[in-house]
Amino acid sequence: MRRRDFLSVFAAGAAGFSLQAQQRVGRLKITDVKVVNLKVIREAGKMEAAWNPGTLNTYQVGGGSVVEIHTDQGLIGIGPGVDAALLGAAKAQLVGKDPFDTEQHQARLRYYVGGVSYRGGSNLDIALWDLVGKACGQPLYKMWGGAKDRVAPYASMIKLGTPEERAELAVKLLGDGFRAIKLRLHHESMREDLRTVEAVKKATGGKMTIMVDANQAQSGGNWQPGVLWDFRRAMDTAKELERMGVYFLEEPLQRYEFAKLAELNRAVSMPLAGGENNRGMHEFQQMCTEGVYDILQPEPLVMEGITGLRKIGALAEVFGKRVMPHHGGGNIGTIATLHLVASWMHAPYWELLHDPPVGSYEHRFAIFRNAPKVGKDGWIDVPQGPGLGVEIDPALVV
Repeated sequence: MRRRDFLSVFAAGAAGFSLQAQQRVGRLKITDVKVVNLKVIREAGKMEAAWNPGTLNTYQVGGGSVVEIHTDQGLIGIGPGVDAALLGAAKAQLVGKDPFDTEQHQARLRYYVGGVSYRGGSNLDIALWDLVGKACGQPLYKMWGGAKDRVAPYASMIKLGTPEERAELAVKLLGDGFRAIKLRLHHESMREDLRTVEAVKKATGGKMTIMVDANQAQSGGNWQPGVLWDFRRAMDTAKELERMGVYFLEEPLQRYEFAKLAELNRAVSMPLAGGENNRGMHEFQQMCTEGVYDILQPEPLVMEGITGLRKIGALAEVFGKRVMPHHGGGNIGTIATLHLVASWMHAPYWELLHDPPVGSYEHRFAIFRNAPKVGKDGWIDVPQGPGLGVEIDPALVV
């Protein structure tokens, strides 16, 4: 086998794709990189995200863009759209190359494309993996280990909401099949935060697993949009949430307050989670060695795509941590994290931004002609087609 670097050997071994499959496809060569814009079907409404207080964001059904990586054998890999200004650099690094060389591509894209926009290189990495899966005729989760063919999603809330409104929505979500919900909790008072959890727990009769996100790591410095928690509020909140049986508390302090986070983690048995805004293997290694978080939540658009996240997954397993990737994009990148979670035994839940009616995940999945859907049993089946296993609706292509 020509590809001897660690990641390609790891990917090939986990996939179990055969020599016959490689021979059938032959050596692929990238011929072009394109950005395809998609039509907006309609506007869904406006909502204030908890992590961006004071701003009403418009939510759409459909829309956005897709990056396509074309090959000489007609296979096309898709990923989340990139800025058209990055196309020149992307083509310079990818055209004429073999898409299987993911380690080489990640390094080059990090430098030549990621230096301008880390999302650019990350989105291209997802498209490259889609190509690899299509070339091998296998869904990505099977290539990466195939731990399970369906996963448990949790409905990740977007806005704060009042305790009464969140409780009403939780009941609806329970009826729709969801068995887990993540609440955004950073109201003006800790009392209001705890009242929200109590209201949701009571309304759902204890039938939903409740997670909590304090959104305190949005800034890399000492500034925080909205309510800023100090160590005392984080500690008092964590102890009360632990008493109430909350599954995890996410990012209760600022991004790099590792020592205080570790101290907080030692004080409670409820897991702490975080890492969506952290970049680089060294930061996650430090989280593991210093006991900062029990659940790692890397973001593919920050951690250089799926190639980076697979390494975080291996790191988590070595240190006995769980891993539940974050993805704020909502469409193709979310499908990529679905495959990742399905490939890992130590990933018990999958984050799905879903705050209906305005922030429904189905609005973002409307770009697919074969979108996966959360079932009434609380599970979502992993797409079984090759690569990411989803197809863009051709009627939406501009």
